[in-house]
Amino acid sequence: MGLLDGKTHSQYYGGEGDAFGSYQFTSLNDIISYFMIVYVGENKIIPKAKVSEIAFHAQRALAELSFDTLKSVKSQEIILPPSLTIALPHDYVDYTKLSWSDSSGIKHPLYKTNSTSNPFSIEQEENGDYFFENQYVSIVNGDFELPLSTGWNFSEAKPSGAWDGLQNAGGNYPSPLRILDTIGIVSSELEFAGLWRGTFNGNTGGAYGAWQRIDVSNARTMNLSANGQSAAEILDTNGVVLCGFGIVRIGLTTTNPSIGWFSQGTSGLLVSANLSNPSHPANPSPNQYAEYLDLGYLEWNDGSVQTKELDDIDVTNVDEVWVYVQSQAPWNAVAVENAVWTNDPATPKQWSPNASTNNTHSKNKVDSVTVTVNENNPALAPKNSDGNSDTFSNYKSVNPSENNSDDYQDDTYWPLNGNRYGLDPQHAQVNGSFYIDNRLGKINFSSNIAGKTVILDYISDSLGSDAEMQVHKFAEDAMYKCIAHSMLSTTTYGQQLIPRLTKEKFAAVRKAKLRLSGLNIEELTQILRGKSKQIKH
Repeated sequence: MGLLDGKTHSQYYGGEGDAFGSYQFTSLNDIISYFMIVYVGENKIIPKAKVSEIAFHAQRALAELSFDTLKSVKSQEIILPPSLTIALPHDYVDYTKLSWSDSSGIKHPLYKTNSTSNPFSIEQEENGDYFFENQYVSIVNGDFELPLSTGWNFSEAKPSGAWDGLQNAGGNYPSPLRILDTIGIVSSELEFAGLWRGTFNGNTGGAYGAWQRIDVSNARTMNLSANGQSAAEILDTNGVVLCGFGIVRIGLTTTNPSIGWFSQGTSGLLVSANLSNPSHPANPSPNQYAEYLDLGYLEWNDGSVQTKELDDIDVTNVDEVWVYVQSQAPWNAVAVENAVWTNDPATPKQWSPNASTNNTHSKNKVDSVTVTVNENNPALAPKNSDGNSDTFSNYKSVNPSENNSDDYQDDTYWPLNGNRYGLDPQHAQVNGSFYIDNRLGKINFSSNIAGKTVILDYISDSLGSDAEMQVHKFAEDAMYKCIAHSMLSTTTYGQQLIPRLTKEKFAAVRKAKLRLSGLNIEELTQILRGKSKQIKH
């Protein structure tokens, strides 16, 4: 019958430490089992009960006792990041104390501020009308104000067939210095700049792409809008068309362009289409073909600059799509030039001429790519992408004048020397403050806490995991009384027992609080002896 029977001292003290102090607790499963034995059965206060019913009332009793009776041992230590924000713990119910610790390990209490809040900030039009979610742009960096790598994937720019100068010009084997095609952001526009290359079945221009994933799992239809510019024709001095109007498309595809498609090459073999290869007949680039935009697309192919829209794109049966930008420079074979290798023994080995003639890029441009979601019951759109309101952002931007500079060289902690006389006591401290944003599940701190070690002490309901569902033995009797009272209060036959059980529950919980309060006669004596000192510091 002994609770320690079967477990030796060497097993306990030689373990990993996960069982140290465990004897002071009783598991919730044991309490349920003991309750079934003692309280449920013929001629007992509860004639019949299901284990699941007892388990429910036991969990509720444990949760209620965890809030104000049982000892709270939950705590976290976090280095406060520059954002001045930490997430609430996964099992958080309420905080008991927030503080930061200095290099000496001394904890400085932080105080909750009631001077601000973080309400939901609604996006509004200039006339004050509200924006809704179906009016809100969901694509990242669609205005191309940030580097292209922010939000977008894109194919690799390749050397063209044109050249400007020689590489290794003084060596035995010089080579033409090829001019690169380019993909990048120029003046807040996505620009594809392409030159001609070797002739492949009459197609001498490269094709490039850029794409971005969008989650549409909760969407039914979408709208696509963009501003595109097709490159103008490029002519030689005789009016011959060297490069036709640029072709640029923006559409939606259900295939991840980073993985690619399988295409039928000119060799007759089924080969993997490679987005990184702008143009090659044996490995055709999907960037060249509109059929890969299977959910619809917008196209510019006449040298024009205009904004186009594609509405009501059906995405009911897919969870993710990709916004896919295709760009092609349709250079003609007449634009192709060749560098000639001079291998005359009487002259140095070299290529000629030193530069090609047709060195002007064909430039397609894209801007203001937006994707919106149509819903039957759209919600209000947030004004700020981070979820914070202007009120709270303004509050966080203010630097407090307080700065803790105590070096612990003496017993005095009064860095401001009484200069704050007359202030509201809640603001008359230098440690800093915090605000708990329950809407976003975050704790926000004042700026003077940045980079400090923050300690969060909090309580949970003790129901997070099986290991947590245990009760201190000082409160075990209170658990039995709470379970019995809760179960009989939901029955018809047990109503006459409720007054008695209420008193027993109250007395048991009160006794548990006293036992768990940690009052120690010697510690109290020590404190009282300190009160007898006539001179206080």
